[in-house]
Amino acid sequence: MIARTALTLMITVAALSAQGLTEGKPGSPVRVVIYEDLACSDCANFRLMMDRQILPKYAGSVEFVHRDFPLAKHVWSRRAAIAARFFGEKDPKLGLEYRRWTLANLAQTTTDNFNQRLAEFATSHGVKAEEAIAALDDARIAALVEKDFQDGVARGVAKTPTVFVNGAPFIETFTFEEISKGIDEALK
Repeated sequence: MIARTALTLMITVAALSAQGLTEGKPGSPVRVVIYEDLACSDCANFRLMMDRQILPKYAGSVEFVHRDFPLAKHVWSRRAAIAARFFGEKDPKLGLEYRRWTLANLAQTTTDNFNQRLAEFATSHGVKAEEAIAALDDARIAALVEKDFQDGVARGVAKTPTVFVNGAPFIETFTFEEISKGIDEALK
């Protein structure tokens, strides 16, 4: 029985990891899919909008799905996406916390200190630093990030954040009023 429970848990974690992290109301008919780069200042601004305005208004009625879209111009963004997936597999809330923390601390993170910053986050959240750093070389997690990226390319994503509200795109810089109008229309 224990082996079956462990297998079910592994399958559930793998399914959650494959579909990405979500916030809000799971299974809502209104889905907001967010393609983000964790080293992007526009994504950091959107994260603030999410936390301060969008989630307080819509978390009870809309599902928000995070997808990784690390841009080549942001040298450490792919590693950050892999780390976010790693933490999300440990606990989805921890994966979201890592995304928030990374975006809130862009100015303090560089290519040279990325692993040190990752280790600090891991340790402060009860995860072994060496385990988090080793996850950066996990081909399975890297493939999940790459799948998100390729799905985004197939949808025409080129800039971050690109946010789809039931398929309607909002690209890079947009106001709360603009995206709120799109969400409200989708909720009707």
